[in-house]
Amino acid sequence: MSFIVKEGYMRQILHDDVALLILRLSGLGLAVAHGWTKISALATGEGEQMVAAVASLGFPMPYAFAWAAGSAELIGGGLLAIGLFTRVAAFFAGFTMIIAAFMRHQFLQQLLLLFGLIAPSTQTIEGWGSPERAMLYLLVCLALLILGPGRLSLDYLSSSKKR
Repeated sequence: MSFIVKEGYMRQILHDDVALLILRLSGLGLAVAHGWTKISALATGEGEQMVAAVASLGFPMPYAFAWAAGSAELIGGGLLAIGLFTRVAAFFAGFTMIIAAFMRHQFLQQLLLLFGLIAPSTQTIEGWGSPERAMLYLLVCLALLILGPGRLSLDYLSSSKKR
């Protein structure tokens, strides 16, 4: 009986760890699709549009904050994917996604618009862009911040919690 219970318990742990691995791998999308494009544009001098977007949010030193956002996405997304410094990476990448979703893409205003509580101009709505990806990455970061990386991660391999 004990063996059957332990086998079921181990199978559940493996399923949980595989699920966390799949969740963490979404960090590759954040790193490659968002972070890499921002960092490459900034590094080659073609990031004026991003710097202008950061400036429009009211950040001082928009060039530095544009680099910080791109770095949080590129490095944070990569660290999430491999499961190294997972909670720290999830915090910084998640914070960047909060700024993207709520300040740049006006998620709250879009939600109010969806429920018919506000009526901005079409030009304003088009300027907001789409917050869905930022919200999805934010939810992934929050889940990993709460749950941690799982046992299929470099964090686990380097920890003293191994059994």
